[in-house]
Amino acid sequence: MKIALLGYGTVGRGVDEIISARVPSLEVARILELPDRLTDPRMTASFDDILADEQVELVVECMGGIEPAHTYLMAALESGRHVVTSNKAVVAAHFGELARAAAAHGVGLYLEAAVGGGIPWIAGVEKVRRVDEVTSFSGIMNGTTNYIVDAMRRDGADFAEVLAEAQRLGYAERDPSADVDGLDVLNKTIISASVAFGVACEKNLPTSGIRNLRASDLALFAAHGRTVKLLGRGVREAQRYAAAVEPVAVAAGSLEASVPSNFNLVTLDATTVGELKFYGQGAGSLPTGNAIVQDVLDCATGARRPTYDFSRPLAYDPALLRGDYVYRTEALLGDAEPFGEGAVVVRGLTAEAARALLAEALATDPTTFMAALPPTGEGRTAEPTQEG
Repeated sequence: MKIALLGYGTVGRGVDEIISARVPSLEVARILELPDRLTDPRMTASFDDILADEQVELVVECMGGIEPAHTYLMAALESGRHVVTSNKAVVAAHFGELARAAAAHGVGLYLEAAVGGGIPWIAGVEKVRRVDEVTSFSGIMNGTTNYIVDAMRRDGADFAEVLAEAQRLGYAERDPSADVDGLDVLNKTIISASVAFGVACEKNLPTSGIRNLRASDLALFAAHGRTVKLLGRGVREAQRYAAAVEPVAVAAGSLEASVPSNFNLVTLDATTVGELKFYGQGAGSLPTGNAIVQDVLDCATGARRPTYDFSRPLAYDPALLRGDYVYRTEALLGDAEPFGEGAVVVRGLTAEAARALLAEALATDPTTFMAALPPTGEGRTAEPTQEG
């Protein structure tokens, strides 16, 4: 099968490297690249050149961003090409439209690499749903923030120092906002909820990040037998669902607490299979490239053809995600109980109400940090292992 790559950055080069070295049945025939970077005879700066090549049966998009990726993906699907993408931003924004176009033109839409890098998370969810209903999912979906929290916890360093080191190592972008403010996890949570629950997930989910996390916050939670992880979460009950992105003070003995460096760990719970955990490299050239090539092989061999139907009449109900929340703040919060020096706990909030309360606190104290406080029994004491 001849494929075209849209984008030849870190992920695109990883795809090309894996296919060239390991998959002789596939050929990267065309590569879309910027006009000043046409260093390979396969490269073109015109997407129309790729559409005009009738030998190209599948388009792999790893450009990032919403436009022009959205325009290119729709054109590829409407021309009868299969599509594989690692672009969580464009999928989260246009999942329903892309899925309808794929179905209308009898081609496949594959997006394993959009969530969890090399972890077989999306395929795992799809496989579970053949038998079960997924009732919840939760996970560390961003390697940059996990690296930051892990290093702060391990070394006692503060946020700015660790962020600078993450940028030096290439784990964090020059502008880290998408990672540290939870926007990257938001996109991945929207995709995960859509696949897991069979619904066009609400886009305006309550979202909080770790920008204001301090070493002293981690010390405070450690005194309570906890540590902080940035999680994307979703839950479904009957005809309702809810989802959110927020720091969570997980039990120190849980699997989530043990996830090191830039690794990811995502969990689902379903009716008969119970709890499954998927652990591995959540980003990077070769892990993400591997997930893309797996999708390409599924398409080329006919082993798997995902179909996404979002016609399920599920209502978004914030009341399904409710719990206690800790705020480290100088703002005065009503109905709050002491939690430690400079921190209080407010009980029985929905994730939506907790985010609104955080916004109020930030208006008074811009350094406020918030974390959800799940029951201490959540999680098992063990080291994480690869599943899937």
